[in-house]
Amino acid sequence: MMDQQQFGKVRDVVERWVEGPGERWAEHIEETGEVPESVWTELNELGFLRLAAPVEYGGQGLGFTQWMELMEIFSRSHGSLRMIVHVVNGIWRSMDGHASDEQRKRFVVPAVLGEIKIAFTLTEPDNGTGADITTSVVREGDTYYLSGRKHLITFGMRCDYYLLAARVAGTTGHEGTVALLVPRDAPGVRAEDSSHTMGVTGTDHASLVFDRTPVPVDHRLGEEGQGLEVFLGGFLTPSRISVAMSCVGLAQRAQQLAVDYARSRVTFGKTLTERQAIQFMLAENAADIEAARQLVLHAARRFEEGADDASMQSSMAKMHAVTMLTTVTDKALQIHGGRGYWKSQKIERVYRDARAQRFEEGSNEVQKAVVFRELLRQTGTVTEGAAR
Repeated sequence: MMDQQQFGKVRDVVERWVEGPGERWAEHIEETGEVPESVWTELNELGFLRLAAPVEYGGQGLGFTQWMELMEIFSRSHGSLRMIVHVVNGIWRSMDGHASDEQRKRFVVPAVLGEIKIAFTLTEPDNGTGADITTSVVREGDTYYLSGRKHLITFGMRCDYYLLAARVAGTTGHEGTVALLVPRDAPGVRAEDSSHTMGVTGTDHASLVFDRTPVPVDHRLGEEGQGLEVFLGGFLTPSRISVAMSCVGLAQRAQQLAVDYARSRVTFGKTLTERQAIQFMLAENAADIEAARQLVLHAARRFEEGADDASMQSSMAKMHAVTMLTTVTDKALQIHGGRGYWKSQKIERVYRDARAQRFEEGSNEVQKAVVFRELLRQTGTVTEGAAR
């Protein structure tokens, strides 16, 4: 963990960037609909893509809770800038727990240093994001042959490797699942751009087809049967906390925009801040944001401590923070009145970006299922049909 004095300096740098260059990049991205490679280069040169990684890998060695405090700041910026920082600062963690020393040198450290881009590749068009995956591999000697489809893959068009979940043909459930690092330019890979989304403008997404794509066995993380452990444990728990904190940061931005507008907007001789209805809306927002923030920080501390309930806490935090963000952004736009619906207003972009958080790292329905499963486990009761 970084000492507090040094962390304070890093925090100041991040705040200045988000409020200055980050805001200019946000305007550029909205105008062009693209995130240029120069954004990635700038973020990497500033060290923003390796804040959470260990010092021995070339990272800055922030504690997880410290990292969440910075995620809160980054999330006040454009959704695509937040997405880059969020994913890159988390993908190394998914690989590290199951990587060999050789794989750390080949994949983990280069990912931390920004030398390669790796896309988290789990979701399938006809299934979900867990034990029901059907993308499969057949092993022939030292090579797996990969067949199947994935979709909604963030950075799937510009990455160098897909960190991909599949299963050994003929297996079911968690049995036989594998985590593979698949080169984007490997034979049999077809990537279709599916980047035109409602919000988070400029972030590329891909639909993928694999047709007997050869993948060396030494590109497998962990053993056969550990594939979902790589994805669900190594990435999703901390990532859900990060997305929850992203909700907090974006809600803070919406609240600030609403307060600024209410101070300047005059109707019938009074500013909006003089009207009790608006005062109550802003007060409710402030309380909701702070409550969510404290729940997220609690989840972050539990993860940092290695607590048994970290998964449950991450889902609770994400579930609550997303609901809060939906409410806060809606009130913030309402305070702007009809003007808030126009693209000339920053609240319009914030409102669109906020909707994406409802899906990222699992919907609220998924989070509720996780929490319920953990509640059963805590009471020592298992019922048929409990969430898996």
